Amino acid sequence: MTQTVVDQLRESLGSFPMTERRVAHRLLADYPMAGLQSATDLAKQVGVSTPTVLRMVARLGFESYVEFQKRLRGELTAQLSSPLQKSALSERDTEPTEPSNPYQAMAAAIARNIEETFANLATHEFDAVVKLLGNRKNRVHLIGGRFTDALARYLSVQMRIIRPDVAHLQDQESNWQDQLLDMDQHDVLLIFDIRRYQASLLRLAELASARQVRVLLITDQWLSPISKHAKHVLPARVVVPSVWDSSAALMAVCEALLAAITREHWDFAQKRMRGLEQLRGR
Repeated sequence: MTQTVVDQLRESLGSFPMTERRVAHRLLADYPMAGLQSATDLAKQVGVSTPTVLRMVARLGFESYVEFQKRLRGELTAQLSSPLQKSALSERDTEPTEPSNPYQAMAAAIARNIEETFANLATHEFDAVVKLLGNRKNRVHLIGGRFTDALARYLSVQMRIIRPDVAHLQDQESNWQDQLLDMDQHDVLLIFDIRRYQASLLRLAELASARQVRVLLITDQWLSPISKHAKHVLPARVVVPSVWDSSAALMAVCEALLAAITREHWDFAQKRMRGLEQLRGR
């Protein structure tokens, strides 16, 4: 059976140079629609050059971008043969509708977001994030935007139970800079940023990257500009039939990371859990 483009992207992601990896992330995050635009438009969205897009396509084994798009159109046709896939594709980025049962419509959209998020997450990227967050030699810092900082706080609180040196960056941007003074190549900074992307978080990522901090990003399918500075990116789908974006898939990614880190470091994690229970007097 011929591999799909998604399969090829997932398998090859770890071998791509950083700029080409950003293109691959965009394609995976909004597959196959992102690849059906011109190479120039795709490059502009990601913030790379058109030759970078073409090199990535060639690395996948396609002789031209036209051949690459021909394969995508064929896969899209196959997807549209399924009523479920047709519905999912047609509802992306559409204006809010008036469903007969808005609660079920919302629930279905959220479930679809979670399913599609995990279907398109690159295993290599997910495992790399787990490795960096779980490594106790690394100090871990988390932060999010106006609506996503609650996710950063949630994950930081959970991670502090299973490993030391986990901090949630708080307060104002000037205070982040104070904390950056103590960051270097031994630090990992996990940022949550979805549309409308927060300029202050982009500045933080730029400053942290310049100090050799490993920047990780959890974002939406259009990719925050922070992706230009991130070592690894985990995109999630956020569109639902509402004027608001949904954070359900972002939370699901958080819980998957937490489960994986706990599993990988269970011996150490359970000792901390026992110690915490003793402190609580149980």
